[in-house]
Amino acid sequence: MKLMIASKNKHKIAEIKDILSDLKLEVQNALDFPEIPDVIEDRETIEGNAIKKAVEVAKCTGLLTMADDTGLFVEALQGEPGVYSARYAGEKATYKDNCDKMLNEMKNEKNREAHFKTVIALATPAGLIGTCSGKVMGNITEIEIGAGGFGYDCIFRAFETGKTFAEMSNSEKNKISHRARALKEFIPLITSYLKIS
Repeated sequence: MKLMIASKNKHKIAEIKDILSDLKLEVQNALDFPEIPDVIEDRETIEGNAIKKAVEVAKCTGLLTMADDTGLFVEALQGEPGVYSARYAGEKATYKDNCDKMLNEMKNEKNREAHFKTVIALATPAGLIGTCSGKVMGNITEIEIGAGGFGYDCIFRAFETGKTFAEMSNSEKNKISHRARALKEFIPLITSYLKIS
């Protein structure tokens, strides 16, 4: 059985493949299909964006498709950047641009609590099968810490480990991250679908 990951983000694809490696699936991704148009993420929630991506890419490729959307929600910023996390500093923002903007916005804030949330949607060309989600609590650091990871990993310290995601090894991160937790919920979702399909 083939599973399409509706993403062109190499870091995200690698993380998902690593966590799903025990499933006997032929995993493909949007980088393998240059003809897939970019899905415009214009929904008001990360769940809405994940569903839209999964459904549109499944229709386009004819394959069972999973898509995720992730947001960083910062208490002191009333939940921003949330659904706009990837483009917080602008449409063509780099990871560094987004982190710099976040550190600047949080410069004088005492309350630095934040959480990451990922929603994963699974769809066939006929429509949505279901969604699942994962969340991790932490805070925003005052400076970048750690050399690994991607996105906001160098400025998000997880409460459970006391480390930023950028300080963790892949295996450490994949035990507690928002995406890892969403994928743990995703495995029974896709397994049950494969049994009845």
